[in-house]
Amino acid sequence: MSFLFGSRSSKTFKPKKNIPEGTHQYDLMKHAATTLGSGNLRQAVALPEGEDLNEWIAVNVVDFFNQINMLYGTITEFCRPTKCPLMSAGPKYEYHWADGVTVKKPIKCSAPQYIDFLMTWIQEKLDDETLFPSKIGVPFPKNFISTAKVILKRLFRVYAHIYYQHFQEIIKLGEEPHLNTSFKHFIYFTQEFNMIDKRELAPLQELIDKLVNKDR
Repeated sequence: MSFLFGSRSSKTFKPKKNIPEGTHQYDLMKHAATTLGSGNLRQAVALPEGEDLNEWIAVNVVDFFNQINMLYGTITEFCRPTKCPLMSAGPKYEYHWADGVTVKKPIKCSAPQYIDFLMTWIQEKLDDETLFPSKIGVPFPKNFISTAKVILKRLFRVYAHIYYQHFQEIIKLGEEPHLNTSFKHFIYFTQEFNMIDKRELAPLQELIDKLVNKDR
C-alpha cells in the first residue's frame, strides 16, 4: 500500500514498509498485533520468550515508522512551512536536521521539511538489508541497536511536534484516541528496552507521566 503524503510536494511520500510474509519477522509482527489487542501494553512490548532481541526491536521500529507515517499523514494539510517554519515541540524545543552524510552540519528547517528528511532517511535505513536483515540467519550488524535508538529518538520528535502544534486538529479529526494509544505504545516500548534518553523525552514528560500512571 502506498501512501500519498499530503500535497505539499509532487512526489509521493514513504510507502508503508511491509515485512515480507513467510518470514520470522512477519510471525513476530503478528504476535505483536495479537498481544496489543489484549490491551496490556506492558505485556505487548515485552520480548517474547525465546526470541532474538534485535529482531523484536526491528519489527517494532518498522511498526512505529508506519504508525507515525499514518498519523502525520492525517495532518499534513495543516503542517505547512508558513504555519510551522521551525521543527519544534513548543517554545523551548527546536530540532535541526543532520544525517551525518549529506547534511553534516545541522540545518534549521520547517517542520514539514524536517519530517520529510527524517522519513526519507528512516526508509533508507529500513530498506538496507545489511542493517535491517529480513532473512533468517542473516546477522544484525554491531551498530544495529545504536541506529535503532537514533531512529526512535527522532520519531519521538514527530509525536512531540504533533502534540504541541497540531493537537487541536487531531481532536477535530477524531484522531486523539489513536494518537494517544500509539504514543503510549511507543513510550512503553522505548522504556522497556531503554531506547531513548530521558532528557530527550522532556517536551512530553508531563503527558508521559499521565499516560503511564493511568496503568498503575
